[in-house]
Order: sequence, then C-alpha cells, then structure tokens
Amino acid sequence: MTRGPVLHGEMVRLRPLAARDAERMWESLQDPEGVRLTGTTATFTRAEVQEWTATVADRPGRYDWAITPGAVRDGRPVSDELIGEIVLNEVDEHARSANLRLQMLPDYRGRGYGREAILEVLRFAFDGATDADGTAHAGPRLHRVGLDVLSINPRARALYASLGFREEGRLREAHADGDGWADVIVMSILEDEFRSLAAA
Repeated sequence: MTRGPVLHGEMVRLRPLAARDAERMWESLQDPEGVRLTGTTATFTRAEVQEWTATVADRPGRYDWAITPGAVRDGRPVSDELIGEIVLNEVDEHARSANLRLQMLPDYRGRGYGREAILEVLRFAFDGATDADGTAHAGPRLHRVGLDVLSINPRARALYASLGFREEGRLREAHADGDGWADVIVMSILEDEFRSLAAA
C-alpha cells in the first residue's frame, strides 16, 4: 500500500502527510488537551516528528493525510497548512477492516472540519474516490472501519455517533487519566451502514 490520493470536500482538502507538516505536527503534540483526549501517551522528539512526517505516507498498511482548508482561488488551494491529521491505519486487506484516528489543532476543533474529513476518508475507504480532474482511485474497499474513543471525550463520541459509528463495547478503566481512569469505547461503521447514511 502506498500514499493515498488527495481528497476534496467543501471545507477541507486532505493530502498525504509530508515533511513540510513537521512543525504543525509538533505543535499538535504540545497541546495538553488534545494529547489527553486522544489518549496519546508516547513522547516524541522534534527529529522523530520530522522523520515521521517525511516517511509515513509511504508506509504499508496505512493512509496518513494532512487536513488542510478546502478554500480554492483560481484553481489553487488558498492555504496548504495542516490544521489536523486523519489516519486510516491497521488496514487488514483480508478482513477488509481498518482503524480511524483524527486529531485537529485547537483552533479548528468544533468547526466542522473533522466531520467532513471523516466523511471523505470513509467514502474513500468503502467506495474509492475521484480527483478533481476525474481520476478514479479504487481505495482499499473496506467492510468495516473502527475506532477507539475515551469516555473523557464525549464530544468526539457524539461526533462519531452522528456519522453512523455504533458502540461495540467498552474496555472499563483501560486508560490512565491523571490520578483517575477512563473507559475505552470501541465503535465502528460497516460499509452498508455508511452507504445508507450517505444516500440519505
């Protein structure tokens, strides 16, 4: 598997993560709220972030996109700056399943960018995508896309539910949160569920 295509929505443009995104990715890792709500426990050096952003889009078993603003002027993006990251990883071609992960920079949360990014990635995951120039991309043709969300992040859980993800189970107090614990909620959406919602 290689890098995914550029995906276009009305509000967002998703392009493969690249070396030029290292500084904004570093910023996202310095955001205490974002790190807490996504359950990020690993720490990274700037050099590791630079190496990751430069190479991850070509690693097998995953698709990593930079979320950028979708506004276009004279046929070109107004801004190519990363405002978030969305990942389809743990792609299992035999089971036709994968995991979804989303992280928005603080100034772009709650404004609809993440919602549209998820919809574009699900469309690609289940049905493929078509570039602005008409080039078709088959996509991985998945049957199921799952994700984990922490019980301390009810806004994200509500977003996923509104997009058709269903709760499958709960790992009780599986994540340490400061001096307390958070449940890990497992959610997923199946291809037919997504197509029914998209048609509606």
